[in-house]
Amino acid sequence: MITRRPRLPLAQDWLRWGFVVVPMFAAMPRANTLSWILIGITLALSLPLLWFYDVGDRHLLPVVTITVIAAAGTLWALVPNSWASVTMFSTTFFVVLRQPKLPIILAVGIDLAAITFWAGYHHAWDGAIPTYAIVAVIVLLGLNRRTRIARIEQTELALARAQTATEEHARAAALAERARIARELHDVLAHSLAGLSLNLQGARLMLVRDGASPDAVAQIERAQKLASEGLAEARKAVAALREDAVPVERTIADLLAAYRLDSGARADLTVEGEPRDLDPAVGTALVRAVQEALANTRKHASQAEVDVTLDYGSGSVALTVADRQGRRPPDAPAAGYGLRGMSERVALLDGRFESGPGEDGWRIHLTVPA
Repeated sequence: MITRRPRLPLAQDWLRWGFVVVPMFAAMPRANTLSWILIGITLALSLPLLWFYDVGDRHLLPVVTITVIAAAGTLWALVPNSWASVTMFSTTFFVVLRQPKLPIILAVGIDLAAITFWAGYHHAWDGAIPTYAIVAVIVLLGLNRRTRIARIEQTELALARAQTATEEHARAAALAERARIARELHDVLAHSLAGLSLNLQGARLMLVRDGASPDAVAQIERAQKLASEGLAEARKAVAALREDAVPVERTIADLLAAYRLDSGARADLTVEGEPRDLDPAVGTALVRAVQEALANTRKHASQAEVDVTLDYGSGSVALTVADRQGRRPPDAPAAGYGLRGMSERVALLDGRFESGPGEDGWRIHLTVPA
């Protein structure tokens, strides 16, 4: 889940706001009591248009814009020379440009009703038809601009998908090449070293049986040890080539997204430091730690909020998982198999593991060299 925060208004936001606000100030010199009420409503509702036009609530913003159009239309009908029509028409344009079908129909309907009321109230039917035409032009311009924006967004989406497909194709090709190299290492080098190690072991046993000198036996033992170590390194290389590096940040983010869907509670990931590629064993340990921590949270504190911090330090990476239960949990009588396995996995990497209750929930912290 991505949370979008309100941003500072841009130039186009101020321009849109100006089309709503400036005509209200122009109407003030001729305003009566009802006009002041309409001006106040329009000015108060103009603030959401300035701050939350793009990221506002999808239900609140249509109500705000429709109310602004109705207030400005009524003000224009009562004070026809007040420029309030600029507010009405400009807000209608932005509704057509960005909002769903129902708000567009309501906005256009209010415009037509305001023009009809204005023409009847002031007996100005000769000016009604050109004003109706202005509404039609505004709607057509908005729809044209909306279609163009949609085409641009579709083009950008298609380019992003094409780039993703290219990256996946390159990734698949790289994985296929790594698999080929791994097969070669396994079939040639690893088999040869395994055969060499067995032959050296047989030679050592024959030398011991025939009473050879200790120096000769020691030389054969050292050769056998080197062959065994080379075989182990070859197997590690094969495993590393066949196992793709764990995308730690993305994998943890996916785990948190699944937790949010299951529980409905907040779960956030914070990455500190500069992310870098990690050894597969390190990445796996971090991901398994988050999995186990979330499983424990689901079991002992369902719907608790979770904060995960991944800190890339110099020569190490630290992971902290804290659930927010709103109270200090009781001390566990004994570490469960999950926490014990997590601690053992971290110990194999020469890392440190801590787990225990905090002020408002359970906390797990581990640090591993990376």
